[in-house]
Amino acid sequence: MTSQTTTPTASHYSSAHVDPAAQVADAGFVPVQTRSERPHSFEPADFGVPTGREVNWKHTPVAKLTALFETAAQNDGVSYEFFAGEQYLAAPLAIGAAPRGEFFRGEDITGAVAWQGATEAMHIRIPREEEVAEPILLTIEGRGAEKRADAHIVIEALEHSSATVVLNHIGAAQYAQNVEIIARAGSRLTVVTLQQWQDAAVHTSAHQARVDADAVLKHFVISFGGGVVRVNPNVELAGAGSEGYLYGLSYADAGQHLESQVYLHHKGPHTKGDVLYKGALQGESAHSVWIGDVLIGPDATGTDSYEANRNLVLTEGARADSIPNLEIETGDILGAGHASATGRFDDEQLFYLQARGITEEEARRLVVLGFLTDIVQRLGIPALESELLAAIEAELSAVSA
Repeated sequence: MTSQTTTPTASHYSSAHVDPAAQVADAGFVPVQTRSERPHSFEPADFGVPTGREVNWKHTPVAKLTALFETAAQNDGVSYEFFAGEQYLAAPLAIGAAPRGEFFRGEDITGAVAWQGATEAMHIRIPREEEVAEPILLTIEGRGAEKRADAHIVIEALEHSSATVVLNHIGAAQYAQNVEIIARAGSRLTVVTLQQWQDAAVHTSAHQARVDADAVLKHFVISFGGGVVRVNPNVELAGAGSEGYLYGLSYADAGQHLESQVYLHHKGPHTKGDVLYKGALQGESAHSVWIGDVLIGPDATGTDSYEANRNLVLTEGARADSIPNLEIETGDILGAGHASATGRFDDEQLFYLQARGITEEEARRLVVLGFLTDIVQRLGIPALESELLAAIEAELSAVSA
């Protein structure tokens, strides 16, 4: 095991960028509604401090994120430790050094802050045609609730390679993070981001991925811990025949805010996409947010795409916001659809189980486990699946206590 801590200093990126304020002015002050039209910049000042009225911030408790609107002064809030796969850690990438920035563009102020604050990006690189049998395990541990850190992590799977990368977040910190994912032609890449923070942690993360021809990306966002956790995946199926599978699992307790704004862009022809996020909520002011945007571009002929979000509210006082969006710019597709559902226990399911001698408490446990296990089983990592099922059991024990 090797521990690594980066201590970047502030700097600026000289590449051309779009001024969001100028875009708004040019549009006659009409607010941007679709994900594809959002402005991009590497400069935090271009976005301005959000007020909570912006379309991409209106469901977020922005007052709790103020520390992440400026680059970290010391950038010592987290440590990085590989528990497996350290040999795939390449040399760090300075701002402007490829492949850093090959696809990533800041979509909001925290993404731009993380870009500027992390002058050295961690680079996990899977060599061409190599099949990595065991998951690459990286633990990111917060060093204290008042500690700040910025990070940019590049995960690159070269042509016809295969690997699974797990980012496990524990402890507490105020952490602005970017994860740039590049799945080159013919590669098979799975990326799992696991948020098991302590309650005091505040974490924003922009995951942006490009999937090239005939490559497959499986992407998981699993959030159980943290006070405010905002992980926003953006996946572009750029190459012909590329595939993207975006899965999410969250369990929000009292006072927690767990959020994901998901964007899947079908750009190349004959691409396939599947988005499924599931969440459970319990406790006063438990809050989850899911916003799903799918864009099928004009050249994405033969596309097959579907997105869905399902939420199970277990107690009074919890709230789930769920907004699916679908934009289609070509009529030559195999299929596209979206769905969203939020509700309480199915009384018929509970009655069926109780009628067979199962107690109400055990019946509720079985219903929740059955609802969430669907996502867990898609991981294909037995040890992690067992860990997550145990975590779900612990959450259920807490609500029944």
